Amino acid sequence: MTDVLLEETLEGVRILRLNRPQKKNALSNELIAAIIEAIERATEDDAVRVVGIIGEGDAFCAGADLLDAKLAAPGVRMDDQIIRLVKGICVDCEKPVIAGIDGIAIGAGVSLAMMADLRMASSRARFHPGYARVGTSPDAGLTWTLPQAVGPERAMRFLLEQEMLGADAALEMGLVGEVADADGFEEAFLDYCRKIAAVAPLAARQTKRLLTRVGLLDDLESHLRDELKFAMRGLKSGDGREAVRAIFEKRKPQFTGEKGK
Repeated sequence: MTDVLLEETLEGVRILRLNRPQKKNALSNELIAAIIEAIERATEDDAVRVVGIIGEGDAFCAGADLLDAKLAAPGVRMDDQIIRLVKGICVDCEKPVIAGIDGIAIGAGVSLAMMADLRMASSRARFHPGYARVGTSPDAGLTWTLPQAVGPERAMRFLLEQEMLGADAALEMGLVGEVADADGFEEAFLDYCRKIAAVAPLAARQTKRLLTRVGLLDDLESHLRDELKFAMRGLKSGDGREAVRAIFEKRKPQFTGEKGK
């Protein structure tokens, strides 16, 4: 257990609770590292049949914490951490991973939700792609996981139209598989996790392994590294800097098309 990530095991379900409510559970280096380590422990623990990821407070995850001065621990490359996170949840952990989205999921928060095999949203959940709003392209596997779930055109529309989607719109689009009432959402989420945990463990593991293989890229690591490279290029570009200024100044950005290096 860490301060930023709370862990609990209930009837074969390992619940990982993002615990930075004052930051809307934004992903800091410490939180990313804690999720990676928790997923690895759950993967190796035979008592765990399902992993559930949920947020503390009124948000699932508001994206990357851009104010975190240490986006990676000393001696650790941030891209290596993100690759461990994506592969750890999507590939290496053969147990079903279920995300419970209650409140906002923005940018990297959407990416984290889409790493899960199954997603349940509360009726108050809201989704925003985030990345283009700050002048860049997605990372953390979203350009792989999102088209797998909703198809290429819907993925493109969601990422570029920059609209906040409510729970029902997210369900219609295919971002989530179920919406439950906000009142009592956590218990509904835990009940669903328990339902999946009641499946024969071998059946669940083999099913995830086979379904993951269908959409697995030939070189997933290279794709993830390209995502991160392009995302950083966008953030460092003139348009990226202008986008961030416009957000803080609460105005419409004026893009010039200046490319990043």
